[in-house]
Formats: sequence, structure tokens, C-alpha cells
Amino acid sequence: MRVTHIITRLVLGGAQENTLATLCGLRAKSGLEVKLIAGPTIGPEGSLENAARNIFRNQPSDLIIVPELVRPVHPLKDFIALRKLEKILRAQKPDIVHTHSGKAGILGRLAANRAGVPIIIHHIHGPSFGNFQSAPANYIFTAAERYAARVTDHFFCSAAAMTKIYLAAGIGRPEMFTRIFSGFNLEPFLNATNDLPLRKSLGLTENHFVIGKIGRLFKLKGHADLLTTFAKIVLQVSHARLLFIGDGALRVELENQARALGLTDKVIFTGVVPPAEVARYVGIMDCVAHLSYREALSRALPQALAAGKPVVAYDFDGADEVCLENETGFIVRIGDTDAAAKKILQLARDAVFREKLGQTGAAFVKVNFSVEKMVADQYTVYQKLAAERGLRA
Repeated sequence: MRVTHIITRLVLGGAQENTLATLCGLRAKSGLEVKLIAGPTIGPEGSLENAARNIFRNQPSDLIIVPELVRPVHPLKDFIALRKLEKILRAQKPDIVHTHSGKAGILGRLAANRAGVPIIIHHIHGPSFGNFQSAPANYIFTAAERYAARVTDHFFCSAAAMTKIYLAAGIGRPEMFTRIFSGFNLEPFLNATNDLPLRKSLGLTENHFVIGKIGRLFKLKGHADLLTTFAKIVLQVSHARLLFIGDGALRVELENQARALGLTDKVIFTGVVPPAEVARYVGIMDCVAHLSYREALSRALPQALAAGKPVVAYDFDGADEVCLENETGFIVRIGDTDAAAKKILQLARDAVFREKLGQTGAAFVKVNFSVEKMVADQYTVYQKLAAERGLRA
């Protein structure tokens, strides 16, 4: 069975890491030919393109970069990308096309339909429409998703919340959706420790209470809200420190905000951290705060829990599917920085409670977030759809 995945760009991010882990797992199965088409890796977030090339090192032609498949809306490039994708898919003749991210999800599915691909799956890592954008943009993206849904056979969702959002928007039918948590390599996080030399290299002592945030420095990721929250926390917990893992377009703006709040010596920006190193940094955190406005289910949450760190998150999309109130952490209303500060202060003052939440979280993640489970769940759906269409699985 031939499977082609399509994604917009291979930057450092949850959707991209999910896709590469899926490719590795599927390529290990006998009887599957798995290929990848991606747009150019553009942006300051860091790149996974070399990691992708390593996956296909023995078959480099199975990874194709389409320069016109860019993230912003660009009518001319979008038209060229659509035609190129169709041409590539006609040549590859895949049995399944599995798309990821907004732009590749729309163009990839339309191209797959034009190329006569038997099975078309779209993976929803986060909504491409919603009140986080302007009304015209929301209308356009919602309409585009409805149109692409006409040629979609199945949806994978990183959180059940995505199913509810898409169905409410008139996209798809309930039986077309399968929730598959975004798996990752658990061992580095399960074995993460409070690495004191790493703390020291970042200007942190053993006594600092470290609040961590993992994610691209990008709009809607909630970094600005977390800085506002942190300014309230340090008034009561002077040994608190804020650790930002990641880089992005908002770096200078966030550094200026920290300076304006008088927090320059209490906020640490690490810049890009390779995925293989993230677990080391999570290990030195005491809790993770993820005040994002929009995501299906950020993998920063289960990564934190795997390392035994309680989480505080805004009630975006699927956050409450892993951030279980008073069990693995706390959920607060989006924009309520007072409530976020209150919950983080509770964690700062009660080490025993922190440890209890972390242990519960680690147990939950072990059961639900392995790469093996994620790949197996996807492969099961592949086989089911193939059987329904009379294809050899």
C-alpha cells in the first residue's frame, strides 16, 4: 500500500514532529511505501528538514519539497502548488494521501482528488478557523475547509475538541473523525531529572522555582499573557523564574515586554532547542504553564506530564483532555491571568501537591501518548479504509 503525507513546512513544531514520528513508524511496517511532500522551511522557529531527509536517506526521492507550498495565502503560488501536487501524486499513484496543517491540508486534498487518489485523510493538529482571526479570514478558511471536506474520506484529530469544532462548523460527519493523541518518545521525559549543571548554565540555582513554557514565540501562543501572569507571581514568590523554550517572530517584542515589567533578570529565553534536548530542559522545571489561545492539543502538555511536571493551561480546544483539573494540573479561562497566577502560586507553595499531580500525569501519559500507539491507531484506520475500497492493505 502506497501512502503519501503532505505538510506545509518542516519547522520545529508539534504537527511536524508528529508527522515525522508517524513516517518513521509506518516505514517500519512491511507492505507500506511511505513518502513525504512538504513546503519550504521558512521562519525563525528552527527546521526539521534535515531530520526528514535523514528518514529518507536511503530513498531521497521519496521526500519532495515544493517551493510554492507556503504558509501565507498567495493566489499565484497556491495555484502553482496545487498543479505541482497533482502532477506529483499522479506520478506516485498513492493509495492514501494523508495531509497535515492548513495550507497543505486544503491544497493537498484537492490535488489528491484531482489525481484520483482512492483514500484522502486530513490530520487536524489545530483549527484553521475560529475567533482567533478576523471575520473575513475566518469566513474564508471555514469555507475552504468545508469545500475540502467534500473530497475527504476521514479526519484524524489530535484532540476530541477538534471533532466538535469541525462538526459545529458543518464539516464532515461524526463517523469520519478519529481522535489519535500525538505520540512522542516518552523515555527521555520519563527519565528527565533536575539537572543542576544545566540550571547553573542558565543562571538558575537549586532553589529557584522554575515555570516553564515550551513553544514557538508566535502569536496566540500566550507568551505575553504568561509574562503578565509572572509579574504577579514574583511579587509573592521572589525566587520564581520563567523559562521560555523556543524562538520565533515575537522574540524582540517579548524581551521588550519583560524589560518594561522589570523582569529582565528573571526571564530566560533559550532560543531554539533541538527536539532531542527538550526533555533535559523540562526536567529542570517545577511546573509548565501553557497559556495558548489556540491549539488542538499542544504536545508541551503531555511532555511536561511525562516528566512529572504539573501543568497550568488556558481552556483552549483540547487542553482539558490531558490537563485534568486537580489531577494533573489546572485549567483557567482564556485571558484570566489572575487565575493563572493563583494556580501557579498554589503549585509554588506546595511541593507535595506538585509531586502528586506530576505522578498522576506521568501515569496518564504512559498509557496514551506512546509513538507506537499513535502509529498503530493510524495504521488501523488505513487498513479499515483500504478494506472498504477493496484495496490490498
